[in-house]
Amino acid sequence: MSDTSSTLPWLLPPPVDFRQQVKTLAQGDATNLSALRRLAATAMSIDQLGQMSKAVTTIAPRLTGLTPMTLALVGSHTLDYVAQALVATGVRHGLLLSLVKADYGLVAQSVLDPGSPIAAVKPDAVLLSLDPAMLGLASAQLDSGAAEAAVDGAIAQVTMLAAGIREQIGATAVLQTLPEPADSLFGGYDTRVAGSPRAMIAAFNRRLTQEVVRGGDLLIDVAFAAASFGLDRWHDPRAWHSAKIALSLEAIPLYADHVCRVLGAARGKARKCLVLDLDNTVWGGIIGDDGLEGIRIGQGNATGEAHLAVQALALQLRGRGIILAVCSKNEETNALLPFREHKDMLLREAHIAAFVANWTDKAANLRHIAETLNIGTDALVFLDDNPAERAIVRQELPEVAVPEVGDDPALYPGMLTRAGYFEALSFGAEDAQRAAFYQDNAQRRTAAASATNLDDYLASLDMVLEARPFDAQGRSRIAQLINKSNQFNLTTRRYGEDEVAAFERDSEAFTLQVRLADRFGDNGMISVIIFRKGSDTWEADSWLMSCRVLGRRVEQAVLAIVAKAARAEGARQLVGRYIPSEKNALVQDHYAKLGFSKVKTEEDGTTKWMLSLAGYEASTLPMVSN
Repeated sequence: MSDTSSTLPWLLPPPVDFRQQVKTLAQGDATNLSALRRLAATAMSIDQLGQMSKAVTTIAPRLTGLTPMTLALVGSHTLDYVAQALVATGVRHGLLLSLVKADYGLVAQSVLDPGSPIAAVKPDAVLLSLDPAMLGLASAQLDSGAAEAAVDGAIAQVTMLAAGIREQIGATAVLQTLPEPADSLFGGYDTRVAGSPRAMIAAFNRRLTQEVVRGGDLLIDVAFAAASFGLDRWHDPRAWHSAKIALSLEAIPLYADHVCRVLGAARGKARKCLVLDLDNTVWGGIIGDDGLEGIRIGQGNATGEAHLAVQALALQLRGRGIILAVCSKNEETNALLPFREHKDMLLREAHIAAFVANWTDKAANLRHIAETLNIGTDALVFLDDNPAERAIVRQELPEVAVPEVGDDPALYPGMLTRAGYFEALSFGAEDAQRAAFYQDNAQRRTAAASATNLDDYLASLDMVLEARPFDAQGRSRIAQLINKSNQFNLTTRRYGEDEVAAFERDSEAFTLQVRLADRFGDNGMISVIIFRKGSDTWEADSWLMSCRVLGRRVEQAVLAIVAKAARAEGARQLVGRYIPSEKNALVQDHYAKLGFSKVKTEEDGTTKWMLSLAGYEASTLPMVSN
């Protein structure tokens, strides 16, 4: 059993020959990403995280299939163990992390000096890891007004450091809440004394999220992680006094997972779809054998209530934009029966975007579900009570998240939520509608299958395209699309909300946020465009689109809008670049299809394209533009 079996219980224990497998990976001539993913998806101990970290660093130059990210660690305490845990854990979340660590204790010097070694590296993000002692919140402040002054000082300090990360280093600021202490000064009265460390830390955490964290920043909720893990287990006074390690070695794997799931979400790695098995997962029993009246679900029965809780969580996830799908070994008519007729079911057929019930192996069905929804298999989380089915999917599709839920359905919801598969960085009205967007898209695919030709199908959709410049209302969703879109993304440049706001104010930038609706529903914001204006040439900085509207001729509609605006300001040509990444091969011919001419190919595969506006004529399109 792994040392972290109770720290990361949704993961399998590492194999008994873990060390040898890691060694084989590090020494191999070719990198086996699937084998690496399978090892990374285990509950590694602190020692195993170190072994994995060394192997990942060794093979990094020849490793493809993970998203590179340079992360700087700046802290008021020792971060050596954390650093190795982050590199190894990053693989689990689709990241290839390259770390640079500030010298011990040099917090302000590292982020406020534009000439610091950290600034010289030009990291993508800086993790600011501070402890209560450094912020003046570890000791009681019982004099009148002292507690408020202490919290004010701590907030001012973090505000200054976060601004340095953004402005001096030009990186994303990754900030953290503080864990509450394991001990109390006043016992149960602690929270009522403003100057107790517990009360000051709680006040600091509230103000950090409300006053300091800005749209482009990331937040690691260490306070929540520590509370869920157990404050006694999280804190280790011996580690603090002997080596200034701010948390127990036992807690570091969980801490690293919380950091990497947020970093992964910032790079579009958060999962999009929960795929549910049915028998003994969504309900108790086997529908094909027990029949509609024999399955256990509903109030008044412990097993039935546990399965009902699984459904309740699935519905809540759908409410925040997670797609729901079904993958069951069953006859379809039997599998659908409870969704349509069982009075205690919370989930109904209308909630499911892709329903697959047959006797084909589940790995193949998961591929089919991903294809139907037009998402990658790495966007799937598969919940199944059967350990054999879980093992097969892990073997065939190591990129699919498969929680090790055990055999007690009462624990399934907790395993899903604690694993952080669906980490969110923001939430708005459009996020809440995302599940419906994908469900509507499945209906569109059905309609396409019955159309005699593409033009007739597109015309039948009654599409309405709306394009307008960036604004505050759309800012959060614009930043979200920029950071999540990987496949239809010509340059894969990433911008946070602060940078999006800067584009709004920049008179030398032409921006578009594009929405598309049709007779099946509103697709929401589906494309983001940034062109940099020149007197003669407009150059595309970013051109990206949601893959769920591929083939709808949105690209041609956007080009027509850009070309019209450029002509109006006297430009004579448009220029665009395709910068290849691990996932955007889909759009390598994007500019060629739009009539651009290739003018340059660089050594790294980047291609430059040009379109003369003198000879450009907009196409007749199957949509109305507003």
